[in-house]
Amino acid sequence: MEVGGVDVSFTNSALWMVLVIAGATLFLTLGMQRRAMVPGRLQSMAEMTYELVSGVVRDNVGSAGRPYFPFIFTIFIFVLFSNLFGLIPYSFTVTSHIIVTFALAAMVWIGVTVIGIAKHGLHFFSLFLPKGIPIALAPLLVVIELISYLVRPVTLSMRLFANMMAGHTLIKVIAGFVVALGLFGVVPLVVTSAIYGLELLVAVLQAYVFAILTSLYLNDALNLH
Repeated sequence: MEVGGVDVSFTNSALWMVLVIAGATLFLTLGMQRRAMVPGRLQSMAEMTYELVSGVVRDNVGSAGRPYFPFIFTIFIFVLFSNLFGLIPYSFTVTSHIIVTFALAAMVWIGVTVIGIAKHGLHFFSLFLPKGIPIALAPLLVVIELISYLVRPVTLSMRLFANMMAGHTLIKVIAGFVVALGLFGVVPLVVTSAIYGLELLVAVLQAYVFAILTSLYLNDALNLH
């Protein structure tokens, strides 16, 4: 579909992002609906998720990170559910597309940069020159630190994209042998099942890593070196 020469097609990626948001909203809404003193399974899962991200922010940013907890929690939930939904057979893995993971990473990078400049002004750029560095090494270290800072959205997005893409591709390749070998496809079926279990762990771990790195970048912006 085109509107004014702009492609506004509702793609598979857009559809599954809507489903991810709907699923995450339903999970959190139903999980906290009863607010029981003795939580059920769903409420326990919602509370554990909240506490996990709260601990990440508290340990990596400190009390200064409290105002930014909703943002990091939202990022974590979106990545987590995108990864988990992608493990459903015949589904679509949103986080296996580099444009999606890069958009998330770029949003984080721009956000923490704006926060850092808003809080520290021009002093924010001292982030690129650690204290106690000899003057002779300053030009080299500034360049290294600057490059390291500029590639953050690339490395953050590539890490999530590569892990999700590689695992799903491996499952698809090995699963193809199950059909091709017929009765002798028991071994690849077992291997596929094992990899699927590993992918489930990776799906959760990558969301956790994304939240940790976001917190670390935020800590750099708030506290500098």
